[in-house]
Amino acid sequence: MSTPAYESRREPEEISGWAAGGITFAACVLLIVGTFQSIAGLVAIIDDEFYVVTRNYTFDLDVSAWGWIHLIIGILLVAAGWGLFSRSTWAGVTAIVLAMLSAVANFFFIPYYPFWSILMIALAVWVIWSVTRPGAIRT
Repeated sequence: MSTPAYESRREPEEISGWAAGGITFAACVLLIVGTFQSIAGLVAIIDDEFYVVTRNYTFDLDVSAWGWIHLIIGILLVAAGWGLFSRSTWAGVTAIVLAMLSAVANFFFIPYYPFWSILMIALAVWVIWSVTRPGAIRT
């Protein structure tokens, strides 16, 4: 029996070991970053005076507000990290968007906790790079 011309069968794509390892590592890093970001958010919510607030900062939000922002982003990052293990397209796109959002939020958080914020930005950029590698997610 022949297959109609409009119906094509797709062979499962071979993924290189580097791409598979990179996406798995990115998923693990996303889980860790999300957990750390959630903890930083909880610290800001529970102890309002833990973070030193700089004076005359342009984006001056209450530390508790930053805490809620970090907590919500952290929870979403953990969820995206779990989804990224499936290598599905939706998880990859979600991981990229949330990593960008995390990097921007941490950029604005630099005056409050500089070293930690820069480290979190670097990890977010690394996750974006890893997820956008050819063959990293299924299409």
